[in-house]
Amino acid sequence: MSLFNIMAVSASALEAQSVRLNTISSNLANSQVVSSTPEGAYQARYPVFETLLQDGLGDAEGAAGVRVVEIVESTLPPRQEFAPSHPLANEEGYIYRSNINPVDEMANMISASRSYQSSIEAMNTAKQLIQRTITLGR
Repeated sequence: MSLFNIMAVSASALEAQSVRLNTISSNLANSQVVSSTPEGAYQARYPVFETLLQDGLGDAEGAAGVRVVEIVESTLPPRQEFAPSHPLANEEGYIYRSNINPVDEMANMISASRSYQSSIEAMNTAKQLIQRTITLGR
């Protein structure tokens, strides 16, 4: 794998983690959304990643990056809460909150942030190696 391929792999990882961070931010922003029906409650969203493989290199196939295939909604049911005085309460006095656990989302955010930082470090290392290789020819 050439140093330029490392840059491409890292760039795809940065893009994927950026999408992951955006979906986590959206989940956190909507974690307190309330609805009068279970169907109207906000459902957490998560990106699904796919590994991209190199082709055209004979028998030497290796990882060539990652991409976001789709963003799926959580299948967990919304939280039901008894709040008869709430303006959105249904006939039985219940409201429905999103199924988002802010603690889990913060842990996911830290993980995504660290993955993003690792990809940047890989790019910086590849850049330094490229620069050193160029100076060898002088």
